[in-house]
Amino acid sequence: MPTPILMPALSPTMEEGTLAKWNVKEGDTVESGDVIAEIETDKATMEVEAVDEGVVGKIIIDAGTENVKVNAPIAVLLEDGESAGDIDLSALGGGGSNGASAPPPAGELSAKQTEGAENKTPPPSTASTPPPRVGEEKRSAKTNGRILASPLARRIAEQKGVDLSAVNGSGPNGRIVKRDVENLEAGAAVPVAAQAKEFVAAPASVDARLYPPESYEAIKVDGMRKVIAKRLTQSFNNEVPHFPLNVDIELDHLLEVRARINSTSPKEGDAAFKLSVNDFIIKASAMALKAVPAANATYTDEAILMHKHADIGVAVAIDGGLITPIVWKAEEKGLKTISAEVKDMASRAKERKLKPQEYQGGTFSVSNLGMFGIKSFASIVNQPHGAIMSVGAGEQRVVAKDGKMEIATVMTVTLTCDHRVVDGAVGAEFLSAFKKFIEDPMAMLL
Repeated sequence: MPTPILMPALSPTMEEGTLAKWNVKEGDTVESGDVIAEIETDKATMEVEAVDEGVVGKIIIDAGTENVKVNAPIAVLLEDGESAGDIDLSALGGGGSNGASAPPPAGELSAKQTEGAENKTPPPSTASTPPPRVGEEKRSAKTNGRILASPLARRIAEQKGVDLSAVNGSGPNGRIVKRDVENLEAGAAVPVAAQAKEFVAAPASVDARLYPPESYEAIKVDGMRKVIAKRLTQSFNNEVPHFPLNVDIELDHLLEVRARINSTSPKEGDAAFKLSVNDFIIKASAMALKAVPAANATYTDEAILMHKHADIGVAVAIDGGLITPIVWKAEEKGLKTISAEVKDMASRAKERKLKPQEYQGGTFSVSNLGMFGIKSFASIVNQPHGAIMSVGAGEQRVVAKDGKMEIATVMTVTLTCDHRVVDGAVGAEFLSAFKKFIEDPMAMLL
């Protein structure tokens, strides 16, 4: 019998996603392992592989459809001897759970549908207006300041430097779809952040007496920002009793060591490298966690998890939010390896190409705002980690040494601890170990 292809759960916490692209069309033969689609989650775009082999009999959910629920049928695979007439959508279960319009009855495959996913126009989401009538002319994709475009079209436009405000959409209600931008030449490039914004009508919850609608532009809250808001509200207000500890650390010796190491780098080629202060911070954090294993822990209601490795999440700011790619087993890696991994993951994070296993999990977080001149700050614990360390700018300060006033390069770090698992004494012991490794980097070699 026909086999449904279901919307996959690409991470343990995923509940819904956007079906960004189909790599197959109806009638194509696929084998197990073939990449058949791309799914966008709140923080990444993932490729989906076929589990079974067969012929794509019907694509239920079109490319560009948002808010598709996990385990909802998105396509149907046919076995040898089966045809599209054998498909009974009502028997698949879960149809329409994504909020899109219900698919047509079994056997009613239009000519447009048989053209395949690449030429389909995406159905509207729950927030969209009905599709245009047959024969309706193309219209502008701009509605009340909002540019209607599919996620895939937006991504292609970003890559080409195309200004979407100048593009006429051919999708439902003038929505810009893939075919509208894929063959366009790069025009006046607009900032990525500006292209990613989706403007909406004035929210009903806003009191117009305080903020008249004409006095602001309302930007739609995307999936990433919703997840950040939910998780951090949960962490800050409801679940994690947290407290901060801070310490000043001198950087002069580390800066000298860093300069000497960087001077040994080849000028060009794959072997070239340039270590940052943050690379030393990640390595020192991992070494301090191994020296104070009680700080490398996660609280659960049933047990406290004492982690065997220091898996360091590094906060990276990306368009629309924040993500923490993880340096796994950082205590076992050299500075060059850590530096290369962080640069690679930060670059892919900004393109939303990280895999869930690269940013979910971990045992400890580091957030560094020193490059913005921030002297000190305290972060919210990133569950399920037991602590997060906030790193401020290194700056010249007057310090007392042996009764004399001297100038030293000093940075302030703040450790925010989950008090359920990292007590004050444990947090202080960790900072003491971290301070030792930063002020004497050679100690990390022991």
